[in-house]
Amino acid sequence: MTVLKYIKLVVLCLLFSPLYAGKGEVLADFSVWKSEFREVAGDCGISSDTLDKYLDNISLQKRLIKVSKRQPEFSKPIWSYVDSAVSSKRIRKGRKLLAKHSDLLKKITEQYGVSGEYIIAIWGLETGYGSNFGRSSILNALATLAYGSTRKEFFQKELCAAFRLLQNEKIDESQFKGSWAGAMGHMQFMPSTFEKYAVDFDNDGRKDLWNNLSDSFASAANYLKDSGWDMGRDWAVEVKLPEKFALSLSEPTTWLTVKEWADLDVTYADGRPLNLDEEDARLYLPAGRQGPAFLSFRNFQVLKEYNNSESYVLSVGYLAHRIRGGHELVSEWPRKDEALSLTQKKDVQFLLTVLGYEPGAIDGRVGDNTRQALRNWQGDIGVPQDGYINEDVMILLK
Repeated sequence: MTVLKYIKLVVLCLLFSPLYAGKGEVLADFSVWKSEFREVAGDCGISSDTLDKYLDNISLQKRLIKVSKRQPEFSKPIWSYVDSAVSSKRIRKGRKLLAKHSDLLKKITEQYGVSGEYIIAIWGLETGYGSNFGRSSILNALATLAYGSTRKEFFQKELCAAFRLLQNEKIDESQFKGSWAGAMGHMQFMPSTFEKYAVDFDNDGRKDLWNNLSDSFASAANYLKDSGWDMGRDWAVEVKLPEKFALSLSEPTTWLTVKEWADLDVTYADGRPLNLDEEDARLYLPAGRQGPAFLSFRNFQVLKEYNNSESYVLSVGYLAHRIRGGHELVSEWPRKDEALSLTQKKDVQFLLTVLGYEPGAIDGRVGDNTRQALRNWQGDIGVPQDGYINEDVMILLK
């Protein structure tokens, strides 16, 4: 180990040592925070009457700060998340609902260019087809997270948007409930998303995302359309890689034409030659070289605008595929791999940082930055560059 790396190691060990626990940011009293929020709320377009009506009744929900650190798309193994999200029960119900609402979905597809199975799939993942909107007060949840989470600025903006919705839209305060993170309605829109994309599709004078499926479905379609959804294009396709394939090509910035992937002997998962008309694609290995491989297209990136978790996007796309009658995945998941804990994932990020790579924040969330840092390290030590973190990788790093 070089002197520079040793110094980095000592500094990082100190920063993450138990000796430093509790010596970070000290939160002010919640009532003080509310007073400070009142001072800046005017810049968000919130009237003093609106603040007087709602702000004093907001209460701190400490449990939500803990919940925010345990999101399943970041904590579960990818196959466990997909198994739950794309269950046989959810597929069957999705097919029935696609048929039941076919007339409405046809109108929405004609106007927004988004096929109905994607709307139904998002609905299924977000609220179990409308069975669970969440019971948290939107204002309590957003205020709590704006006060005490690691993403204070984001949640404060959403809190401002929530106040504006109550101020400007015809929303019944009693139904202003949703998820622990402040998402609401059938399609779980955040307040700022509601402001930007919610539509009154049935022209009844209200944008109702709690009780009105036409407004809810059309709003989700409007969101995808504005994010760049390309009607007639797919989201991804499962593929098979040849032996001794250069896994470094799974970098998220590497986009090749489908013909170029075919020239590299990439085929459909069942071995048939690729004959897609998609212009370009990137290779996506959600569980490394031992799990299913996908060529993902531009619509995959559009779905990430709805939810930035690739586990979520894979599940939405796969559920839509199964709802419209598509087959199961051909390749098996590496289910023998033990799920790493949040602490272990932080350890991996920490070790990559010490070794001079750049995984981003040491937060236990394995995203593009962490996977790219891992690929770079894998390449330097001469092992396959699949960017997949498991216990074997952690042992190698140590």
